[in-house]
Amino acid sequence: MTREEKSQVIQDLTAVLADTNTLYLADISGLNAQTTSNLRRACFKAGVQLSVVKNTLLAKAMEASDKDFGDLPTVLKGNTSMMIAEAANAPAKLIKDFRKKSKKPLLKGAFAEESIYIGDDQLDALVDIKSREELIGDIIGLLQSPAKNVISALQSGGQTLSGLIKTLSEK
Repeated sequence: MTREEKSQVIQDLTAVLADTNTLYLADISGLNAQTTSNLRRACFKAGVQLSVVKNTLLAKAMEASDKDFGDLPTVLKGNTSMMIAEAANAPAKLIKDFRKKSKKPLLKGAFAEESIYIGDDQLDALVDIKSREELIGDIIGLLQSPAKNVISALQSGGQTLSGLIKTLSEK
């Protein structure tokens, strides 16, 4: 690979890093062809982009990026695959689900929601991150609960103010 080619790859990786808020680094070495194919298929279905990267080029792209990746470049040793997704927990869920059948991929580190996670032991914490849609759903559910109480109180209290107050005080 010539210097110009390496420079172009670094620029491309820097652009990819600038466009994403979720970056997982995983080790998928040792997977056979069938298992690798299954992993790629699962990534495609989950909306996760999987690509193998050269550690030195990714480290230089991280340095050139405007984002602070903290200690994440320290995990760039051995075989490294990049997993990029819109939802911060999508790659973590995919890894956890895939490891029910295989020992890999192993999580090296992640940059999710502007936080750095280092090591495979962080996988459960990453799975628990809620997506924007999940948070909105939780908030709507919490807001609907008091409204449902008022509506049911109105219906059961004979639609009078005293019936409403009585029913709400019982609840």
